[in-house]
Amino acid sequence: MNIQALMKQAQTLQKDMMKAKEEIDNMTFTGTSSFISVTVKGTKEVIKVTINNDDLSNDDKEMIEDMLVVALNDAFKQIDKVTEQKMGKFNSMMPGGLF
Repeated sequence: MNIQALMKQAQTLQKDMMKAKEEIDNMTFTGTSSFISVTVKGTKEVIKVTINNDDLSNDDKEMIEDMLVVALNDAFKQIDKVTEQKMGKFNSMMPGGLF
């Protein structure tokens, strides 16, 4: 296999990976545990947290839900930062970048 064919194959693979990543980024996912559900975009951005517990007042529920959204999004941003730091060197090796 010559280098041009290999480069073309790498570019095709990169385009396919980008398309798949874009599809995932546009999806939403809902995780549940006991009386809490969390809705998250494919980009790991928390959209909504819902607490279904009758022992809490509505104001307490809303405050806790908002605090959870902020805390989870902050944790995801930290993960993304470390991932970029550690994986960025590989991205520069790919023609046109990986992500």
